[in-house]
Amino acid sequence: MSQVVTAALVKELRERTSGGMLECKKALDASGGDIEAAIDAMRTSGQAKAAKKSGRIAAEGVIVICVSEDRKAAFMAEVNCETDFVARDESFKKFADMLVKCGLKAGVDNVEKLLALRTDTGKTVAEAREELVVKIGENIQVRRVVLMQSENHIAHYLHGARIGVLVNLSVDNDELGKDIAMHIVASSPQFVSDKDVAAAVIEREKAIYLAQAIESGKPQAIAEKMVTGRLQKFLGEITLLGQPFVKNPDITVETLLKNQKAEVKSFVRFAVGEGIEKETTDFAAEVAAQVRK
Repeated sequence: MSQVVTAALVKELRERTSGGMLECKKALDASGGDIEAAIDAMRTSGQAKAAKKSGRIAAEGVIVICVSEDRKAAFMAEVNCETDFVARDESFKKFADMLVKCGLKAGVDNVEKLLALRTDTGKTVAEAREELVVKIGENIQVRRVVLMQSENHIAHYLHGARIGVLVNLSVDNDELGKDIAMHIVASSPQFVSDKDVAAAVIEREKAIYLAQAIESGKPQAIAEKMVTGRLQKFLGEITLLGQPFVKNPDITVETLLKNQKAEVKSFVRFAVGEGIEKETTDFAAEVAAQVRK
């Protein structure tokens, strides 16, 4: 079913592809308003410079982590506020630290359960949040949480207070775990290995690469070989094991782990505000609108 192509839809496509306004409008018209199909079409034709899948980072706040003494459980949360000034406020930081300690102790795995927990003062986390909102005067939200449990070892790393990573490692090795967590902060892989990538994602990339190769004039057989090479490069870029290790780009993370006889079972990476688009105000437009009134 076709969707009306609005200015907001064109704006979103421009932000996700860095394409021109006219090209974005044409792509959306051709796709019936389907933004994902429009992105694929623009990538195929070379009009899209980058598809920013994670969305624009705009919200303020902190990432906080609490890890158990035996390193077999960890709790991570993103707590948002409206300004960077409040993100540095001691009361805000104490609230964030308190809620991850509560979350880890209770072993909860979602925001709703976390907010219902009782703190040491007898109030719920939700009530503590409401009191902080009144005190500070900004909207404060617990956006997301994760509880990670491991049979072996959980490594973690905080980049300032804006990016946090938990890594479920098969061996008890703090140094290796921190190195892997720091790599994930820097390189932002989406999956552990190519086995974790959905077949639909792979097929979508194949279709785009094949269309690009054929449109460039390559014969079908050569185009298919080109697709294989480009797909391997794509998987290497989005998977942890396929990426060059940031501290030694001559080896991949997979090689590093094999040398240490270790495996990464899973990982979680949070960055403050990722995927949230902050509302922007066009001051000149607001003034003009007031004048017209």
